[in-house]
Amino acid sequence: MTATASPYVYVGTYTEPAQRGKAEGIYVYRMDPSSGALTPVRTVPGIANPSFLAFDPGRRLLFACNETETFEGQPGGGVSAFALDAATGDLTFLNARPSHGTSPCHLCTDPSGRYLLTANYSSGEFTVHPIGTGGQLGAATDILRHAGSGPHARQEGPHAHMVAFDPTGRFALLVDLGTDQTAVCQLDTTTGKLTQHSSGRAAPGAGPRHLAFHPSGTFVYILNEIGCTVDTFAWDAAAGTLAPLQTVPTLPAGFTGSNTTAEIAIHPSGRFVYASNRGHDSIAIFAVDAASAQLTARGHEPTGGKEPRSFAIDPTGTFLLAANQRSDTVATFRIDPSTGALSPAGALADIPTPVCLLFG
Repeated sequence: MTATASPYVYVGTYTEPAQRGKAEGIYVYRMDPSSGALTPVRTVPGIANPSFLAFDPGRRLLFACNETETFEGQPGGGVSAFALDAATGDLTFLNARPSHGTSPCHLCTDPSGRYLLTANYSSGEFTVHPIGTGGQLGAATDILRHAGSGPHARQEGPHAHMVAFDPTGRFALLVDLGTDQTAVCQLDTTTGKLTQHSSGRAAPGAGPRHLAFHPSGTFVYILNEIGCTVDTFAWDAAAGTLAPLQTVPTLPAGFTGSNTTAEIAIHPSGRFVYASNRGHDSIAIFAVDAASAQLTARGHEPTGGKEPRSFAIDPTGTFLLAANQRSDTVATFRIDPSTGALSPAGALADIPTPVCLLFG
């Protein structure tokens, strides 16, 4: 993105009353590169609970979770595919497929752009769908569900929460809140099947949710939703293994209220890590040690709203946008390039139940 470009921002939402949804579908905005303010472009209506969004590698397609328990008259959720017009930001619906699990909450494509991988939170499955040459989704080629549980009441069984590929593209990391593990898998791009290779463990009851790789490709940060902590792991890309290094809290000392974490992201410079707190309603800021990649707390910035489920850093590293799910706003913060500190940019967009932000 150039300094004068106005990037598109795609906003995933909740639309259904079961999630207190108020939205109509996917919202498309443009961000002013000077102020960080968002200007509405269009709404893509009629999409049930598009709670997480992802591009294909070529950014010709956009995929959305349909985070539901019933989809197109059948039990479970779904995934939807759209053709993306990069010039106008417009989306054209292509097709949808069942996600073969309830409440799909995260998805990504493999680096080849041939497969879409989805995490179904409530029922715990990770699903693989092939992507056709026209962008349409085919019938699922694999459904993987871990066994096990954890000590917390929310961990009665597996709860798939995120799937992402490592920077080399050789391994898919499957984050499971219910079993306190991040499974490292390999995807066979001929058959569309997943095979588990290794795993990294969180503390019992921590509930891993999302992860972010350091730009060096040698470290990964895994955010624990229930424990409100960030685990730092060394990543061996050749061996496909995770080695624990450090655990730090996302909350300030002395905080006694209820809280869960939601999103984690690393600044493009690799110098800062951010994590969102729902309850404390803040973005936790961490400095990254250049040699060890371990984290040092650098404070918290209130998001100016309730329950910041998602946030995203623009590609230039200038702005951070925070989606306040329960107060129906997206707030813009300017990032200090020297300290990583956040300061309100004065831009606040009214968007109903925003839960995912994706820069185009």
